Amino acid sequence: MSARTPPAEGDVDAVTRSVLRHKFDAIADEMESTLLRSAYSSIVKEAQDASAAIFDPDGRTIAQAVAIPAHLGMMVPAVESVLEAFPTGEMEPEDVYLMNDPYDGGTHLPDITVVKPVFNDGEVIALGVTMAHHQEMGGKTPGSIPTDATEIYQEGIRFPPLRYHHRGAVNETARAVLAKNVRIPDIVLGDLNAQISAVTTGERRLAAVADEHGNGAFAAAVQQIIDHAERLTRSKIAEIPDGSYAFHDFIDDDGVEMHQPIRIEATVTVDGSDMHVDFTGTDEQATGPVNAVPAATLSGVYYVVRAITDPDIPNNAGCFLPVEVTMPEGSLVNPLPPAPVNARTVTFKRIADVLLGALAQAVPDRVSAPGSGQLAALTFAGIDDEQWIYGEVGAGGSGARPTKDGLDCIETDVTNCMNTTAEATEIEYPIRVHRYDLWRDSGGPGKHRGGLGFRKRFETLSDDVTLTHRRDRHDFQPWGLRRWQGESPVL
Repeated sequence: MSARTPPAEGDVDAVTRSVLRHKFDAIADEMESTLLRSAYSSIVKEAQDASAAIFDPDGRTIAQAVAIPAHLGMMVPAVESVLEAFPTGEMEPEDVYLMNDPYDGGTHLPDITVVKPVFNDGEVIALGVTMAHHQEMGGKTPGSIPTDATEIYQEGIRFPPLRYHHRGAVNETARAVLAKNVRIPDIVLGDLNAQISAVTTGERRLAAVADEHGNGAFAAAVQQIIDHAERLTRSKIAEIPDGSYAFHDFIDDDGVEMHQPIRIEATVTVDGSDMHVDFTGTDEQATGPVNAVPAATLSGVYYVVRAITDPDIPNNAGCFLPVEVTMPEGSLVNPLPPAPVNARTVTFKRIADVLLGALAQAVPDRVSAPGSGQLAALTFAGIDDEQWIYGEVGAGGSGARPTKDGLDCIETDVTNCMNTTAEATEIEYPIRVHRYDLWRDSGGPGKHRGGLGFRKRFETLSDDVTLTHRRDRHDFQPWGLRRWQGESPVL
């Protein structure tokens, strides 16, 4: 047997590519673990509303932790925004950048994106990135998700990409401004430090990989991994019959103009291995906070692309190169400032339902029925010696699957957050949980039933507690699949 010829600098063989691909995945997962284990707030350490990923210097996703699917799409415009403000040629070792502006690549104000460049031999070879939902960003209500907001200025502090660390030194002015504008600065800064710890972990691991294999081989492996994901994704899209598939659904209302339904319409066109998603026909932007900026809209699209292709395809930028998205300006899915956006979760979850409803007409065996819709977002706040804020994202059931029942009381689609246990709540907050159980017979009936929801009863143990709560799917309930009327599922 002849010896294997080693690849030239800047090239990698299939074995090395596979090894590096799995190293990247493992590093992203370690970043995620570091973030969750270091976090202060329950929304991150218990509900796990946070994600970690690795990007290349051009802003392309290399790998993402097994975390929140929506963040796979949301991080992309955020990283692009950071790179536009701070090109890699201007970055220095130990720099850290952050941003949260929904109209500059962000999603809603509580989601802060942290970016740290990874250097090897004086060259930026990758970016470590985390996104986390912060329990508080200021604004008119504790928790920064006012359901009656009519402009983004009511939702909290908003900042474009900024350099938070310069060569390892904290930007004390930025830190002080952030601390002065939130109600629980220790918690917010603690979670931010957890994000920075996570990207620092990624920086060390990635630099070691590049040092071992060389920057040229590192970059070549990244390109091959992205190309591989694109080929696999195109092969699965090509299995969908060519054609245009339209569907629509509704949000109950926007929280301000009550009982005024908002229409989301999409047409998915498949042409060979290309897919075009067109939201023409969707209603204009809302008065209330259910507007979804492009980062949020894309997250719903990208989730559906991953859901109907193959779970073994690596999560990277190649998955989305076959997909083009049209988002009419000034619509619910591409609003103009200063439209409020804090409740955009309602919308991107409905976007996913609409796209799955469209694709069910072409590949029903790849599509699950819609789940419970908007998770039960609760924010309790009060004073018990000092200000406290507790956020919870309670999950209903998932929709029935083609061959199985839906899953009970757990997020399974775009958001994928975890439920918070009664013990975790009661240890840290003046709240007692009297009941937390499955809601019997709440899943949609059928050969395969929908997943069950839950019932939970709280008692607050301090005075003057405020509660912010948002839900949806009261007026327009989830629809079932395999019951057809004309060319569309029955709504």
